[in-house]
Amino acid sequence: MATIARNLQAVRERIATACARHGREPSAVRLLAVSKTFGPEAVAEAAAAGQTAFGENYVQEGLAKIAALREAGVTGLAWHCIGPLQRNKTRAVAEAFDWVQSVDRLQIAQRLSDQRPAHLAPLNVCLQVNIDGAPTKAGVPPEEALALARAVAALPRLRLRGLMAIPDPAPDPDTARAVFARVAALFAEVRAALGNPVDFDTLSMGMSDDLEPAIAAGSTMVRVGSAIFGRRVYAPGG
Repeated sequence: MATIARNLQAVRERIATACARHGREPSAVRLLAVSKTFGPEAVAEAAAAGQTAFGENYVQEGLAKIAALREAGVTGLAWHCIGPLQRNKTRAVAEAFDWVQSVDRLQIAQRLSDQRPAHLAPLNVCLQVNIDGAPTKAGVPPEEALALARAVAALPRLRLRGLMAIPDPAPDPDTARAVFARVAALFAEVRAALGNPVDFDTLSMGMSDDLEPAIAAGSTMVRVGSAIFGRRVYAPGG
């Protein structure tokens, strides 16, 4: 079995084990393979092993992979933009991606809605929450999440799916779970205030090193890169 296929199986087993430990069905947690810095051949290998959802942090890199996989005849993939999104990149994202998990201000959401082509389904979006409150970190402050959620939910070409968070690394699993639990509580609060919409079903948190405490706290989507594709090697200055 190829390395990526083996790694995918190992990650799926970790998810299943964590779900069993906390009384959850493995199907309740979706796996997003984060393919940034890895080429289209790695995505194709993961797709051949049954992975369909892929996350990209960098818009131009993601667009090149989407085009390359389409050219290669690999279909049925869902592409998630999970990195910070600048105003000048919203049109390209609205036209090519299926999800945006990093919406943290209304201006970006409005542009995505306005620029989503009419022939495509509404763009799935998550609000990125800055649960740590770090001034240099992307994300809407928790106390502003509900107001933003209400505004985004009203946009015609978007489908508000939930919340995403990237907490600072925690020193131990218990601390990590406590932070993730705060995001889960905010998710439940926002969902209830919106009237418990069926579509508001995604709590995206947990990565390669902390997916277990995230699942324990209620994550419904984990974003895993290095545990699937291997250690990233960045170019100088990248």
